Amino acid sequence: MTRSRSAIASSAIVKSRFLSQAARALLAGGLAVMLAGCYTQREVKRYPSDDYRERHPIELKEGDRTVEIFLGRNRGGLTPSQRADVLAFAQSWRREATGGVVVDVPDGDSTKLAAQDSLREIHSIFAANGIPRNGVAMRAYQPGGSALSSIRLNYSKLTATAGPCGLWPADLGPAADPAYTENRSHWNLGCAQQRNLASMVDNPADLVQPRGETPAYAARRTVAIDKYRKGESPSGTYDKYDSGKISDLGK
Repeated sequence: MTRSRSAIASSAIVKSRFLSQAARALLAGGLAVMLAGCYTQREVKRYPSDDYRERHPIELKEGDRTVEIFLGRNRGGLTPSQRADVLAFAQSWRREATGGVVVDVPDGDSTKLAAQDSLREIHSIFAANGIPRNGVAMRAYQPGGSALSSIRLNYSKLTATAGPCGLWPADLGPAADPAYTENRSHWNLGCAQQRNLASMVDNPADLVQPRGETPAYAARRTVAIDKYRKGESPSGTYDKYDSGKISDLGK
């Protein structure tokens, strides 16, 4: 039994629609693959924090302290100013050093005797100020041509740093940037303050944690308690504190 013409025509229409839909799906899939191959992920630009302490943090690092003792060819030992430099170096080592002392000695014939005489005085000053002999390491170096020879005293210490300052990643003028459109602080704001604070602090560890408490001053505490027991004012009296004034302005 043969199929009718209408049935054959409808079947052809269904097949053509199916083929067209499959072609469209295949074309869409190929286009998606092409676009995916050309797409590269872009980094989202995020504006830094408004807190200057987060933009310019103070970091603790290990630095060096160096003192040079210059040597002469016809004289050994230390001059009075050099003795003062070595003494200050030894006292600073006890307070802030994180390791031993390294002494760089020039390895030259012209200043060999002068270096030996100077080293004897340096070691005696170290010993008098609590630097043990086994905490001092000697290291020889070759001085440069006509450069003046010197003994270099070195030790490591804790340092605080911030910066560098003067960086301007964005313009201050009109721009399509959150720094301008949202009236935020510019990048360099606060950097100089952080850098100055890092350079002025006496003990960089104070920026991380407080120091341990020291015993109270017993002599002053005893005086204050005795006055309190007698019913007197425990505050101190400062007579003639303004005797050196040369003007009476404000009286």
